[in-house]
Amino acid sequence: MRYGASGKARRVVCALLLAVLVSPTWAAPPQPLRPADVATLVAPPTKGARVIALWSLDCAYCEQNLAALLAYQRTHPDMDLVFVATDTIDQATALTARLKAAKLDAVPSRAYADATPDRINYLIDPNWGGETPRTLAIKADGSRKAVSGAMDAARVAKLVE
Repeated sequence: MRYGASGKARRVVCALLLAVLVSPTWAAPPQPLRPADVATLVAPPTKGARVIALWSLDCAYCEQNLAALLAYQRTHPDMDLVFVATDTIDQATALTARLKAAKLDAVPSRAYADATPDRINYLIDPNWGGETPRTLAIKADGSRKAVSGAMDAARVAKLVE
């Protein structure tokens, strides 16, 4: 059987498609968050709101919280969402695996990269005691609101309004 140009092209496309379908997808690992990076993280966005979701590997309600925030963001594209793990960047593999398993790995993610995590906590939110989950919303006008505990759509809406 002789393949023309279109037959060869179809075989190449099929081979590429098959390679994509059977290849594992890898989530991007969290980026390090150092004290010097916090000012940029908490700076007011140019429009809408930036929501910083603070979580940890040992938090019972964090996945629920992250999922609620991601679901809300999908219908509110003016909301910039960032996940920040209070665990150390040394645990990047475990953090990435946890987000991937929960299908939350499409959101930009950071993890603490400092010997004094309380310092980063304070720089992010001076009123925060370190409990997780913690959600901080920063609006374009510079106003800020933060809440602790699990979120649902109504709580997210109230936070970012």
